[in-house]
Amino acid sequence: MKIALIVNPLIAVPPEQYGGIERIVFMLIRELKKSGHDVTLYANEYSQPGCKLIGYRESAHYGAKDLVKINRLTSKIAFQHFDLVHTFGRMSNIALLMFSRIPKIVSYQLPPTISQVKKAVSIAHENSLRFTACSKYIANQITAFADVTTIYNGVDIKDYDFNADVAEGAPLTFLGRIQQEKGTAIAINAAKKTNQKLVIAGNVPNEPKHQQYFNEQVKPYIDGEQIKYIGPVNNSQKNHLLRNSKAFLMPVTWDEPFGIVMAEALACGTPVIGFNRGAVPEVVTNGSNGFVCATEADMQTAINNIDGISRATCRQVAEQKFSAGVLAKQYEELYRLATGKN
Repeated sequence: MKIALIVNPLIAVPPEQYGGIERIVFMLIRELKKSGHDVTLYANEYSQPGCKLIGYRESAHYGAKDLVKINRLTSKIAFQHFDLVHTFGRMSNIALLMFSRIPKIVSYQLPPTISQVKKAVSIAHENSLRFTACSKYIANQITAFADVTTIYNGVDIKDYDFNADVAEGAPLTFLGRIQQEKGTAIAINAAKKTNQKLVIAGNVPNEPKHQQYFNEQVKPYIDGEQIKYIGPVNNSQKNHLLRNSKAFLMPVTWDEPFGIVMAEALACGTPVIGFNRGAVPEVVTNGSNGFVCATEADMQTAINNIDGISRATCRQVAEQKFSAGVLAKQYEELYRLATGKN
């Protein structure tokens, strides 16, 4: 099939550090090419996706000019003999394509704006529009209004080294943006209450509320011994950090749509301990590849019981449920359904 993939142009594909959606798109491209598909990516002009690239830009504050400019670009897809267009970006950027017969798939990695979903369904050419969601939590918000398929995010298993047995005294890990919704301060408290070491990795978003959160609730507890902060990490550093961790902490205080880092940890054999929010219970099976917790006290108990979790089971779950091959096959099946082609 000749497939057009679209992603917002703010981050290059693949990303060097943060960029979850961009990492998924890069992985999907590699798998689709292995299966012989002809893929064109519309993305940041500095991307190196390993397929044909159409680079485009949007302004820092997306507005009407961006909408018009980008739709002029994407509307041409309807006349370039593509079998299908699949966007992980703004649905508004394929507004003109809604009137075309070309099959369209819109993938949601964040909670949807239902009014946009309804409008898209109402104007789209009959039977030409489908949606995917990165978790059942997200899909359940769409299913009453549109055709939606849950396809979990994943990781390229080859990029993560399985570690069956971490060293005695191995630390806990927190990896993600340093902000209140991600629960960095909760992770620190859990480590201190259980007398465990904690390594914190990730960026502090350049917004006053996040800077304040870091300065007041995180930085004062960083001592370089029990609690370490190592800043943003690249792919190699992430692999090393996760595979040598006793457990990965996911103390989110918001409804996480998926959380790719959980799959990355599992691919290294590292169990996940997270709060029962959003998609966490879809990724973590309590007592099998980690623990799903209701409270901070539950999280502390889980940390104390983490040795009872099989790291081999964690890796197996990643391979069977969250691997690149599994993800790509599910998208290919949807592509065949949407286009009627084998």
